[in-house]
Amino acid sequence: MRDDQSRPPAPNFTQACIVMFGVNLAWVLMLIWVIWGILAVAVTGWVVNQAITRIDAARN
Repeated sequence: MRDDQSRPPAPNFTQACIVMFGVNLAWVLMLIWVIWGILAVAVTGWVVNQAITRIDAARN
């Protein structure tokens, strides 16, 4: 068996996750803009905003 006390704690990747979410969101919105135009980007942004708002309401 492994001694659990000698293992270091896992690093906190929350900040990296938030940054990569922003990077991925940016390139996806740019790709949508190139393919379908600014209206599709606006609708996608609104949908993402609504999803984040619902998640926040469910957590609180």
